[in-house]
Amino acid sequence: MPTDSTISDVSDTALWVAVYRAMESERADALFRDPYARRLAGAKGEAIVNGLKRGRSMAWAMIVRTYVMDEIILREIADGADTVLNLAAGLDTRAFRMPLPDALHWIDVDHPHMVEYKADAMKRERPLCRYETVPLDLADGTGRRALFERVNAGSKRTLVISEGLLLYLAESDVTALSADLHAQPRFQRWISGHGTAAAGQHHGPQTRLHASANEVECRAAFDT
Repeated sequence: MPTDSTISDVSDTALWVAVYRAMESERADALFRDPYARRLAGAKGEAIVNGLKRGRSMAWAMIVRTYVMDEIILREIADGADTVLNLAAGLDTRAFRMPLPDALHWIDVDHPHMVEYKADAMKRERPLCRYETVPLDLADGTGRRALFERVNAGSKRTLVISEGLLLYLAESDVTALSADLHAQPRFQRWISGHGTAAAGQHHGPQTRLHASANEVECRAAFDT
């Protein structure tokens, strides 16, 4: 976790990660292309990376995470997911850059200021599926549960993403989030770039909702 003074809150890490996506996208042999990343990162994102010790050499981990999650998401959609619920979405542009079905419902959820920032930066761009943004602090349990209930009611099979979220939560908060997700019968998969012990411990091995981020990623990546 960077501690540079250019980072004023956790949301600024989205700018930092966007720089890494831009770096990869500009390679001739890029694993993925995000044509919006440089714009979204802006001058502040560059300042954050430049101000970190080994800031650019750390890019590989975020690049691999992005690539692996892209592949898992596409596989889950091919297997029948009709809704993607992206928690703490930050500056994620998958709804704009990935080959998604027109009918897919993609929902980005984040703090109001982050939703507003991305909406302004992307206002001339067209999403490749049914796209919705929800300005919500996920620490608001009542609001979070109301959102989950609404999404569940409107979907047949929901894929939940929480890329980089769990790292910043206490175990009790991960447990509460896990319970709220598990309460929705159509939430079939949950993938996350970072896990905590609570995510894996909340449910037993026979649970319908796969809450352990690393377990979901590894099985999806290595199934044949």
